[in-house]
Amino acid sequence: INIAKKFADIIHTTNPEAMVMLREDGLINLQQFSAIGIGCGLGTQTTSEQLLEEVIATYNQPIVFDADALNILSVRRELWKQIPLKSVLTPHPKEFDRLFGNCENDFERIQKALQYSIELGVVIVLKSHYTLIAYKGKGYFNTTGNVGLAKGGSVDVLTGIITSLIAQGYTSFKAAVVGVYLHGLAADLALENQSIESLLARDVINYIGRAYNYIKENEE
Repeated sequence: INIAKKFADIIHTTNPEAMVMLREDGLINLQQFSAIGIGCGLGTQTTSEQLLEEVIATYNQPIVFDADALNILSVRRELWKQIPLKSVLTPHPKEFDRLFGNCENDFERIQKALQYSIELGVVIVLKSHYTLIAYKGKGYFNTTGNVGLAKGGSVDVLTGIITSLIAQGYTSFKAAVVGVYLHGLAADLALENQSIESLLARDVINYIGRAYNYIKENEE
């Protein structure tokens, strides 16, 4: 708990608006949360596996899975049957292959994403230059974003956006579609003052508001 408090202090120093809940008694009522995103910086050690297993077993609303949560699911396939319906999985191609088996090309990945979106009853966000959102056997490609997003932390921002949209009442599918579009659009708008080479995750965050306003100004 002392280590966790140190991390919380660091977070509050740089982001005073962030809210942190410490597991002082080892237990948190997960049902009090309107949305959960898990995996970013989680690690794959035993304690991380136990945490993921606890979340899946006790939370009965859609969950957003990313990064190490996906890596754990790739070796703990028995947990798949417990994944809440309409959860969102956000793998990049290598994470996707670890989860669903090696693919020879992008076309095979697309077909598998469509297939598993039906079998698992989830939304699959296959991250790439043109990110695919697969749901109920149908696929939707995103048109925003640039290669500057291929930087550490950028996809963590996407996980946060999708999770926040679910918390605001969006369905998991709409949260994925809107979240991916906003994420890419923010990165595109950030190039007004950045370059693809220098674009960082924090730049994407700083332009989310601009992305929202752009959508509102261009609504038909």
